[in-house]
Amino acid sequence: MEVEESLGSHDPGEIDWVTFVGSGEPTLHANIGWLIHEVKKITDLPVAVITNGSLLCLPEVRLELNAADAALPALDAGTSGLYRQIKRPPPSITFKRFLEGLADFQRSYWGKLWIEVMLLSDLNDTEEALRALSGVLGYIEPDEVHINLPTRPPVETWVQPPDDEGLMRASAILGKFTRVMHPAEGTFDLSGYENPLDAIVSIITRHPMRQEQIESSLRDWDPGLVKQSLADLITSGRAQVIDRYGILFWAASPSHFP
Repeated sequence: MEVEESLGSHDPGEIDWVTFVGSGEPTLHANIGWLIHEVKKITDLPVAVITNGSLLCLPEVRLELNAADAALPALDAGTSGLYRQIKRPPPSITFKRFLEGLADFQRSYWGKLWIEVMLLSDLNDTEEALRALSGVLGYIEPDEVHINLPTRPPVETWVQPPDDEGLMRASAILGKFTRVMHPAEGTFDLSGYENPLDAIVSIITRHPMRQEQIESSLRDWDPGLVKQSLADLITSGRAQVIDRYGILFWAASPSHFP
């Protein structure tokens, strides 16, 4: 089992959590509950699931996620209009149904519910939008709220992170339990791959990766081999380099997503 091999390659204390993320929505997997239980058989580490939360309206999905120690659904809006503008859900997933799913899950869930809010400039960082979101959070009663910022290249190039004033406004309105969490900090464990090219592709097909993160994560590989692998990714069209606010990100080319 890949998870068991990866855990075995690390010393005790090096890993804090086992997290289900996937290259898509984890709760779309019909056996997500079984996977969580199988991981728990081989480790005492807590298990978390990062989800968009849209399927928590289904009782069977809530039951599957009950096996996790922490669930991190996304909630970026406090009104139906803003929810549809930001998340673009299918017609069957209404804002009301989405919220009821989150609230029902919290009522029956034994683990920690950590709501993730992606803060977007001029969309959900205004006082009006944040007060609406605060009211919704009061209805759901999560254990924590984590504010994320769109520092990685988003699907829509016009998406911008909030300024300092917007961030402070969000922290003040959303409550004392709010923590500001910047995505994709630290390094990635790429020790289980035979070559740096496969290691890089395994990450950037899920989300963009900063150049400095790539270099840090592959520090045990020959620098010349890493440089050549990066060049090969560009030449083959499998990857693209995106400049966002002066920071270089490596991302999979749209035509090469699995």
